[in-house]
Amino acid sequence: MVMVDSSVWVDLFRDRTGAVAALLAKIVDNRDIVLARPTELELLQGARDESEWDLLARYLAGQEFLDPAPATWKAAARIYFDLRRMGVTVRSSIDCCLAQIAIEQEALLLHRDHDFEKIAAIRPLQQIWLA
Repeated sequence: MVMVDSSVWVDLFRDRTGAVAALLAKIVDNRDIVLARPTELELLQGARDESEWDLLARYLAGQEFLDPAPATWKAAARIYFDLRRMGVTVRSSIDCCLAQIAIEQEALLLHRDHDFEKIAAIRPLQQIWLA
């Protein structure tokens, strides 16, 4: 199972060449693609207008989502806390939540966000930077 971060979705939706889709297909290689609810939040809040909101909402309605468990939130906060105590800044607590969901669900996280590489340095996060 491959959990795709919003950093990849945004590039995929904006890519007119098909290069991002080709990379995504190569990495996914017949595995299930899933999203997490915080990714839905990030994508919808980035909609440029009502038309784009509607298009995204319809697309996302057909996707498979991983939902955080109650304990996920505390574990995600701990990731943020541990990194901060080490002097490492993560720009988004949502990234900590996404990483924790991927860890709990044993999903490979596909992204284009340096925060996940920082998190993987201290947690068993399976992650790949989509080049």
